[in-house]
Amino acid sequence: MENKVDISIIVGSRSDLVLLVKAVKILTELGVSYSLNIASAHRSSFYLRRCIRIAESLAAKVFIVVAGMAAALPGVVASETILPVIGVPVSSKNFSSLDSLFSIVQMPEGVPVATVTVGESGAVNAVILALQIISVGNEDLRDKLKTHRAKMSEIVVEEDLKLQRNGLEKFVEDLKSKC
Repeated sequence: MENKVDISIIVGSRSDLVLLVKAVKILTELGVSYSLNIASAHRSSFYLRRCIRIAESLAAKVFIVVAGMAAALPGVVASETILPVIGVPVSSKNFSSLDSLFSIVQMPEGVPVATVTVGESGAVNAVILALQIISVGNEDLRDKLKTHRAKMSEIVVEEDLKLQRNGLEKFVEDLKSKC
């Protein structure tokens, strides 16, 4: 493990890791340190508490917690730390993600968990939100976030220019060929 971690990411199971590829890429590109652990609120509660304590000892500033189904994990992490916790609900086959979304959103008073959208987009938004929280005291990171947002804007403008130049049918055809 590193000597310092800005963001601690905890997932409830290995299957949740696929949602983090894009999100972790942003952290890497912006040079933000993170830790990544698999721990279960139900199956490995002792190990989960250990992961939280280690992240705190490494100066983590925010936790991002990815959980599906009963989704107790973000709430349990929030109950074990005073640091901000951002919950990312995972879509499930049985209840279409409503179970995990409701579990994360409905925290009791005094133990907040910020909640983002479900799945991969939620993981990306959780990273951006965590970076925004950290950037309050870090002007360099704020500048990196501004640059990141400007790049997102450029991509949208480029897509529109392609649409205007090629028309809808060609644009959609090109999209399908990339998939």
